[in-house]
This record gives sequence, C-alpha cells and structure tokens, in this order.
Amino acid sequence: MGASSDPTQDGSDEQQKRSEIYTYEAPWHIYAMNWSVRRDKKYRLAIASLLEQYPNRVEIVQLDDSNGEIRSDPNLSFEHPYPPTKAIFIPDKDCQRPDLLATSSDFLRVWRIADTDAESSPRVELKSLLNGNKNSEYCGPLTSFDWNEAEPRRIGTSSIDTTCTIWDIEKETVDTQLIAHDKEVYDIAWGGVGVFASVSADGSVRVFDLRDKEHSTIIYESSEPDTPLVRLGWNKQDPRYMATIIMDSAKVVVLDIRFPTLPVVELQRHQASVNAVAWAPHSSCHICTAGDDSQALIWDLSSMGQPVEGGLDPILAYTAGAEIEQLQWSSSQPDWVAIAFSTKLQILRV
Repeated sequence: MGASSDPTQDGSDEQQKRSEIYTYEAPWHIYAMNWSVRRDKKYRLAIASLLEQYPNRVEIVQLDDSNGEIRSDPNLSFEHPYPPTKAIFIPDKDCQRPDLLATSSDFLRVWRIADTDAESSPRVELKSLLNGNKNSEYCGPLTSFDWNEAEPRRIGTSSIDTTCTIWDIEKETVDTQLIAHDKEVYDIAWGGVGVFASVSADGSVRVFDLRDKEHSTIIYESSEPDTPLVRLGWNKQDPRYMATIIMDSAKVVVLDIRFPTLPVVELQRHQASVNAVAWAPHSSCHICTAGDDSQALIWDLSSMGQPVEGGLDPILAYTAGAEIEQLQWSSSQPDWVAIAFSTKLQILRV
C-alpha cells in the first residue's frame, strides 16, 4: 500500500526487490482468512474455502521472504466440514502455548499444528470439537467467534440461534451461554478479559460483562428498523471505540461506548457494500475497511471528535482485482494487512 522503496535512497538491490504486495492464488474461492500471531512464524496465514458442499478446505500458507512467494504447505492443508465462517490463530505472540488454530462453522473446532521433527512432517490434528447445544446433535450454525487475547483459554462464539457462548477451551466446557439478541447474532468481539460485544440482525450493538450476565448495554441501534449489523471491530488500543458495518451498506459506523446511540463518525467513501473492518493493532486512531467496490481504505480517525467538512477521507486506498470479502491486520507485524478477494490472498505493506 505504501509506494515501493525509492532505490535512490540506499541503492541496495534488496530494497528494489522488496515488493509491497504479495499474492497467493488458491484453488478455490477464499472466505475465512487470518494471520498467525506467533513471533516465530512470520508471514504465516490460514485461508479457507467457500464451496457449496460439505467438504471444504483449510490451507496454511507462508511467505518465503527470500523469493517473495507465498506457498502452501501440503502437509498443513486439511479438510473442513462446511465453509468456515472465521479462522483465528491462538493469540500467543511469545510462543508459550501449543500452536493452535480455531475455526467456526457448524461447531467451534480447535486444531493443533504439530511441530516438525526428524521423523515426521508437520501436520494438523483436530484437538477439540465444541458443541454448545447440549440438547441436540444439531446446532445453530456459528456466524463468527473471537479469541480472547487477555485470556487465551476463552473463546466467544456467535450463532444464528440468537446466543453467544463463552468457551473454556482448556477444559473444553461452556463458561457461559446467553441469549444475546432478539435475532441472529452475526459477530462478536472481546474488549477485555470479561467484556465482549456483539452485533445482530436485530440492528443493535450490545456490550456484555461476564460479572453481570443478566444485563447488557445497547451501544447503538441502526437508524432504520430491521437493518442488520453484520460486523464488529473493537479498538485494541482504545477500548472506548468500536466500529460496525450495516448489512448491504457502504458506510462504516464508528462508536464511542461512552456516548451510546450516537456515532462519533460515519465513514462514507466506499462505493458499494462494506464487508470487513479492522482496527490497527498498534495505533488507536487507524482503521482499515474493505468492500464490494474492490477497495481497501485506511482511515486516520485522530480528528474523530471534530466535524470534518464534507466528511472524512481515507489516507490510503488500494484497489484489488475483485470484491474484497475479508480483511485482517497483522497484530505481530503491524506493517501488514491481508485481504482476500475471489481466489486470491494478498498481503499489503502499509
């Protein structure tokens, strides 16, 4: 996303070779995608297929820095039931825990990426299959989930059955399950150890505190009735702020939880529906948005409080080759954003 390095600055071939964009083409349409967090696995991502059939695929790919190629490791490619709605690597920068990847579809699954040793090649094994519906082998499909960075044994899932479920993945038990909304819950995000928020087809953003499960706070409701909110991003550096996306809308609504119901700013430069939003992991005032106009836009919200004549403009824009359905900002390499469109994964230096 930045311009290529200026070769005149230090004259090194290395600088000239180093691209700002790397592309990987998958054998299928990509939907779920995310960055690895571990410091010892730089430029590693998981991507998953969107195929209208029961067997789907997950691949783990990695950029080879020496030649600029993103490669899939066939040993780390595995079959997955239904298309995953989301994939997240364990938030473990310091590599203190096993190398895990979680996915959501019909159930929450946690996969272990086994290390290579002399005898065996690396492989992926299913560690846990977590079903939140005790009374039935069927469950409301999971729309999304979030892994708690402050307490990595906790994962929160959102479901079309109106519930959010908080799992203890070490004990493989449900910590809490609550009816979060009046309609399908489309996304969930942690805002701290025991606080999470969710968005729903009922058009509301609600915040829950696990110390007081009976109550939730409505932070925002869409202005038109029955307008679903489909995505939620919680600012990692400044938990007062979150951003949400309205279904089939080209605008992104940024909220300050201290002033419920009134957006702090609305980002209105996309030309078609917005599909994804990601706060910068290292800055409280930068956010990236991407959508059906094939654009990924980065915004500086430092002037958030003051009205801007004609609305805020993005500081960077990147145009992809098709509608961008997925966007993730790397928490351990904050110079890099990943986008997925059609069968392509691209990582962009910002």
